[in-house]
Amino acid sequence: MADVYLPYKWKPRAYQLPMWEFLERNGKRGVAVWHRRAGKDLFSINWCAVAAHQRVGLYWHLLPTYNQGRKIVWNGFTKEGRRFIDAFPKELVAAKNDTDMRITLRNGSIYQVVGTDDSDRLVGTNPVGCVFSEYSLQDPKAWDIIRPILAENGGWALFIYTPRGHNHGHTMFKMAVENKKWHAKVLKAGSGPDATKRDDGTPVISDEVINDERESGMSEALVDQEFYCSFDAPVVGSYYGTEMLKMLSDGRQCPVLVDPKLPVNTAWDLGMDDAMAIVFFQLSHESIRIIDYYENSGEGLEHYFKVLQKRDYYYGEHLAPHDIKVRELGTGKSRLEVARSLGIRFRIVAKQSFEDGVQAVRDALPRTYIDTVRCTRIIDALCQYHKAFNEDTKTFSSGPDHDWTSHPCDAVRIMAQGIRERSPYKKAPQEKAESDYEVM
Repeated sequence: MADVYLPYKWKPRAYQLPMWEFLERNGKRGVAVWHRRAGKDLFSINWCAVAAHQRVGLYWHLLPTYNQGRKIVWNGFTKEGRRFIDAFPKELVAAKNDTDMRITLRNGSIYQVVGTDDSDRLVGTNPVGCVFSEYSLQDPKAWDIIRPILAENGGWALFIYTPRGHNHGHTMFKMAVENKKWHAKVLKAGSGPDATKRDDGTPVISDEVINDERESGMSEALVDQEFYCSFDAPVVGSYYGTEMLKMLSDGRQCPVLVDPKLPVNTAWDLGMDDAMAIVFFQLSHESIRIIDYYENSGEGLEHYFKVLQKRDYYYGEHLAPHDIKVRELGTGKSRLEVARSLGIRFRIVAKQSFEDGVQAVRDALPRTYIDTVRCTRIIDALCQYHKAFNEDTKTFSSGPDHDWTSHPCDAVRIMAQGIRERSPYKKAPQEKAESDYEVM
């Protein structure tokens, strides 16, 4: 077999070299906030090919969804027409599984493209290197699952993305900049002094190209996000991005203490496949204080009853959507009936259109405080919750993109609709909790 050199028929550009050299020096954590078409995934797959021959193990290239992984990476091409997965030359490949998007190398290493839309499938595996592509769009739960694995086996993680507002991607970048063990860099497009350049000195993306995108209908917010890597640009198609930025600037994303004089109310989202989300909140005069959050799946109502008991709050009312009354085929009982048998009395929020529910949340957020310790998932979800985008027509739909943000945002919507139904209160919240509802 002829000698094969890695990276194979590719080399990092000058602006990519700092990250490449960091990884070559055995760096373990890198954050690359690089503009669109800066070569993030091509860079990453070539690093995976090198790393897989330095240490035998499992290497994952993770995208927000399985379908994105296939489209962007497994079936991806460079502008020269070379496939991304050709970073693994055939001389070094023992087997290739197109269905599972998995390449087994002759030395025993495995490279696989994975979707994080079902993060529970990541449990029980042992990767030694992970690329989190489009991390700002991923469910951050995936990193929480994988990080202890890499901490134990000494593996590395690389996060590559463009910003999506002040969500978990923004939080990670700020942390990485201040952590000497991490390498973090923002790379912008255009012709400025800090913009990316090709080896011949020309811009990777010129001002002329960016202006052409503007003139063809690309919004300024999307230009700022995709080309100039602005975390302050509102997420395009976001339902609550403007309100969440205002909440941040007002200091209402902050530690929120539980007031023992006020009852703690809950709002529930009853998702498919037994997925549940619970928002815990208190009402103080005109303000709404979201103090806690819990989410899980695959558990019965008994599990969530124990969660409420363990929190040991003084409960007021529990809000549920109208579909809690639907009877399940297996038992013939509704979840409302099961909840009553456990001692949980729900107030059922009237069925409303999705648009009315979104407006209820928008009306509630200007007077809402959200705890930054226990409710980071709610904050991230509200920042990112957005309309579904049709890649073929290049337009947004009238409904949401059903990803990991749906459950927390649906629970917040039930909260907002429930509050609107009871506003203004005819009694003080504590009096109503004591007289009209069973208190756990």
